[in-house]
Amino acid sequence: MGLTLSIIIYDGVLQKDDLIVVGGKEKPITTTIRAVLVPKPLDEIRDPRDRFSSVNCVFAAAGVKIVASGLEGALAGAPLYAVPPGEEPKKYAKIVTDEIKKIRIATDVEGIVLKAGTLGSLEAVAEILKQNNVQVRIADVGDVSKRDVVEASVVKEREPLYGVILAFNVKTLPDAAEEAEIRNVNIFKEQIIYHLIDNYLKWLKSQREAKLKKEFENLVKPGKIRILQGYVFRRARPAIFGVEILGGQLKPKYSLMRAEDGADIGEVQQIQDKGKAISEAKQGMQVAVSMEKPIVGRHVFEKDILYVKVPETDAKVLLTKHLDKLTADEQEVLKEYSETMRKRTPFWAA
Repeated sequence: MGLTLSIIIYDGVLQKDDLIVVGGKEKPITTTIRAVLVPKPLDEIRDPRDRFSSVNCVFAAAGVKIVASGLEGALAGAPLYAVPPGEEPKKYAKIVTDEIKKIRIATDVEGIVLKAGTLGSLEAVAEILKQNNVQVRIADVGDVSKRDVVEASVVKEREPLYGVILAFNVKTLPDAAEEAEIRNVNIFKEQIIYHLIDNYLKWLKSQREAKLKKEFENLVKPGKIRILQGYVFRRARPAIFGVEILGGQLKPKYSLMRAEDGADIGEVQQIQDKGKAISEAKQGMQVAVSMEKPIVGRHVFEKDILYVKVPETDAKVLLTKHLDKLTADEQEVLKEYSETMRKRTPFWAA
């Protein structure tokens, strides 16, 4: 019989020799039905090779198989219309095209690439992704191709979390698998819709958390320190003196400013605790610091209060995205520092 279509008639009548229009992968297919086949009753099935009977007409609702020429490229899940006598098939081709366009997606948004085996499953997965606020760049029926991988890699360059492919009940073509490995594009493949969605959302969550963690680690954290009286070991080049961390933290490479007037006193070169270099000093610690720029007695003095100079961009990110990750004393120092900076620069961290 060649290529046949299994269809469900849910409205109207379908007859042998009807002119039909059915959705195709590239464009609607117009053809004539050569035969309409219906399943035989169970008690009449003897030979598994002879399970259908040919009929001239079938009414809704029914599941049937149709035989026609030119069905190559027919799209699973696509609508099928029988063209009434005297009407133009172009009208129904447009209806089919419009219906398919509502489901298939091709945009320039920074979103994932979605491939599925049928239009119905494509629509279902796309809707669940929408409910989870996941943007879709391309949603189409068919196996994952090299072109899909290229599209995902373009997105990945700008938004790594969306530069992936979700493949439901389809294959990944050999050249696509090779390209995905070269471009390091993730392809999520599952046979169950909710497993596919869950796997991607779990990966998305873990990647976002890792990205936020890395972002937080790279931000300059707030700190408030006091120069200890009687612990100036060297006055200049480099100045070495003892400090107490009143709040927040202090790290090498952090720049300091004087709380009294906002004067920049330079960058911390090294922090030592009991003679050993350390990478971080926190609230309550008393440590020695070395600094190249200031001269003790000219630029800074014993008992001076100093703040870590938190860049405005870092302060905004800390206040809006990572405030809950800061300790109580770090939050207090950041708010205190921000207020001080706003008084000097009204638009700072506005």
